[in-house]
Amino acid sequence: MIRLYDNLVSGNGYKVRLLLTQLGIPFELVQLEIVGPKRETRTPEFLARNPNGRIPCVRLEDGKHLWESNAIQWYFAEGSPLLPVDRLARAQVLQWMFFEQYSHEPYIAVVRAWHHFGLVEQNRAQLADRVERGYAALGVMESHLSSRRFFVAERYSIADIALYAYTHVADEGKFDLAAYPAVRAWLERVRAQPKHIPITQA
Repeated sequence: MIRLYDNLVSGNGYKVRLLLTQLGIPFELVQLEIVGPKRETRTPEFLARNPNGRIPCVRLEDGKHLWESNAIQWYFAEGSPLLPVDRLARAQVLQWMFFEQYSHEPYIAVVRAWHHFGLVEQNRAQLADRVERGYAALGVMESHLSSRRFFVAERYSIADIALYAYTHVADEGKFDLAAYPAVRAWLERVRAQPKHIPITQA
């Protein structure tokens, strides 16, 4: 069976849990402490699985390990309805997944983590810039979704999962989505997908 190394706080891990659940792929969840004294993602044992020392990481059935949330998503979505066959649509899925990792996650997810782990004060100097860039990413999403139901080819895909993971908990980082009606409507459409699970569900 697939083993997923994760933590239920993590939006990156949630992408994988949500996808595996929606595809009906069974997995064993192993929760690791990602902050604090244990810091289980920095042990020699875990670094042998993922030298970058981060979750999520999956052990595949053949014993090999795969890490980086969007790469894991791509691997499991291949051949499923959640990854288009059309060449351009597949590239557009990657486009939005790269956007999520470079223009969205470093701001919305990081600010959320600072609030969650009580790190706001020690990062106060960076906070305003991170928040501004987070709202900029939301603005890009709002513009795109104002005339679309989903991010690519008018169908639910791993591009939506990638962006949903941290957008739907953006309020935990004090981001206000009131000015983004298209984003909020899209969040509801994602929540309505079959076999949807909340971020806190193992």
